[in-house]
Amino acid sequence: MDTPPLSLYNTLTRSQVPFEPITPQKIGLYTCGMTVYDYCHIGHARVLVFFDTIVRHFRQLGYEVDYVRNITDIDDKIIARAEENGESVNTLTQRFIDAMHQDAAQLFVLPPDHEPRAMDSMPAIINMIRTLESKDLAYQANNGDVYYRVNAFPGYGKLSGKNTDELISGMRVDVNQQKHNPLDFVLWKSAKANEPQWDSPWGPGRPGWHIECSAMSTEQLGNHFDIHGGGMDLQFPHHENEIAQSEGATDEPFANHWLHVGFVRINEEKMSKSLNNFFTIREVLEQYDGESIRLFILNSHYRSPLNYADSQLDSARSALTRLYTALRGFDLSHPTDIADDSPYQQRFIAAMNDDFNTSKAIAVLFDLTHDINKCRSTDTHEAALLANQLKTLGNRLGLLNQPAEDFFQQQTTDNNDSLNEADIQALIEERNQARKSRNFQRADDIRTQLEDAGILLEDSAQGTLWKRA
Repeated sequence: MDTPPLSLYNTLTRSQVPFEPITPQKIGLYTCGMTVYDYCHIGHARVLVFFDTIVRHFRQLGYEVDYVRNITDIDDKIIARAEENGESVNTLTQRFIDAMHQDAAQLFVLPPDHEPRAMDSMPAIINMIRTLESKDLAYQANNGDVYYRVNAFPGYGKLSGKNTDELISGMRVDVNQQKHNPLDFVLWKSAKANEPQWDSPWGPGRPGWHIECSAMSTEQLGNHFDIHGGGMDLQFPHHENEIAQSEGATDEPFANHWLHVGFVRINEEKMSKSLNNFFTIREVLEQYDGESIRLFILNSHYRSPLNYADSQLDSARSALTRLYTALRGFDLSHPTDIADDSPYQQRFIAAMNDDFNTSKAIAVLFDLTHDINKCRSTDTHEAALLANQLKTLGNRLGLLNQPAEDFFQQQTTDNNDSLNEADIQALIEERNQARKSRNFQRADDIRTQLEDAGILLEDSAQGTLWKRA
């Protein structure tokens, strides 16, 4: 069968459309990264994993991808947290940038091609604000702040579908009296005592949040690029404001396609610190390995709500165990390319080309698992070929990253009394010798001893394999 061309849902048009890059076989992709004042939560994990996965798919299709994921390292929340902690903004942000990178690596998220920081992008930010001011799209208020003039940009609301008159009527009465229009938003904030500040044509101060992303994205990818993405919560006002700023400054389209990742819910409730159901990535990693978390995330379509629950993570871990079990006993240290006419590969690509339907792509992995187990005892050569396909397709989703034996033998508990690998191998060797000498009682005793320590044995043609329960 011929695989269908890549199509994706575009928030801007509210429809699924064929993907056509601006430059053939090249893609410019920008996603809004983290505001680094705290540890990343499970909602951030979903965004990190999804965009990492689509970059992998684009590259597998032969596209040259320029992937930019920014860091917001100057912001009201950052300043407030640094003051609360009694530390500098730079110390705070670097600590959480390092933590973000550690969390992402444990989820097998590859680094982006570029990771610009707002503090390093100040010239581009100031230049964009000056351009907006020259076009009468920005003005300085009496308090020294610079605002974007929303009613001077006719396309405002096209991404979110919001009507400006309805937005104004729904706003609180106590709006900022410095603004010419209640919807106007800040581009540059005048300096306050003991806050980070930069010199500018409007006096010392710092940028607003929205202008940072407009400046960083266009500086890295140009005025007009292919895809802009982020969490669904950023659609309005952040992304709406980015469009107004960028297109107002450049007189060009900003991003052709907009991708938004759905919300994460905790036991069917909205994730919120106020509800005490807020989980950081590293808290979840204390209970579940990174690949299980990644499989859990990818097993739902990216635009649908994702319900986080221990039962869902347990199911993902069991499912990952099934995949790795199918790979046991095969030498996959050098996986080979899959033939273009492979029905598994064609189905996998078709699923991913259909608005990145990762859940359907994962279903292909389990069909492979079933077929590997079916022919393992009758046709080892065919089973090995299928295992190679399973490993390769899993890797394209950022899964099955380690040898099967490493997965099963990894330490999954903090129990200091658990046997280490050397102890286990010594007992397995003693058991093998006991079986050879027909001392079956001793062999059974060793198996029981290992089971009591949470170690399960499996005798196979490749020898005795083991895994932690």
